[in-house]
Amino acid sequence: MPLAKALELAQEYDLDLVEVAANARPPVCKLMDYGKFKYESAMKAREARKNQAHTVIKEMKLRPKIDPHDYDTKKGHVVRFLKQGDKVKITIMFRGREQSRPELGYRLLQRLAEDVQDLGFVESNPKQDGRNMIMVLGPHKKKTEAMAEAREAQAARKAERQGRDRAEGTEPESSGDQTAAASAEEHAEA
Repeated sequence: MPLAKALELAQEYDLDLVEVAANARPPVCKLMDYGKFKYESAMKAREARKNQAHTVIKEMKLRPKIDPHDYDTKKGHVVRFLKQGDKVKITIMFRGREQSRPELGYRLLQRLAEDVQDLGFVESNPKQDGRNMIMVLGPHKKKTEAMAEAREAQAARKAERQGRDRAEGTEPESSGDQTAAASAEEHAEA
């Protein structure tokens, strides 16, 4: 259709002539409300950004002579970070004479890597960096997968809780009903 006729049609229907596919031969145009089109495309872009996951590098600092219980606590944090789909940078800080024994830090990092190998892998091998030794662990699953699993687990817990409340006959009241019942109770006592 000629451009002049298309513009005339758009004016007749009180719409805009919007070029949809500029690279096509001939270019494809549509009669539509341009404001609505811009709004819908912005909403689609916002939804896409919402589902996008940003990879975060979490850091965990250790000392070469760490207590077994402290090691287990730090390992638990690393496990949680990897389950969430985040990378973990593990830093061993050496002080004083400890700097002459870098093999202690290397062994500690290897032990940690073996303990969490089912959740993550060694992305960058241990290397000495001044007074510190650094290693980076990457998760096996992507951040988006971890987020989806967390949402599913949360929905399952919520459904289970609601099913249990129904079975016990203790359906949670809305907050408005609770305040009304509490004020009626106070009024009756007075």
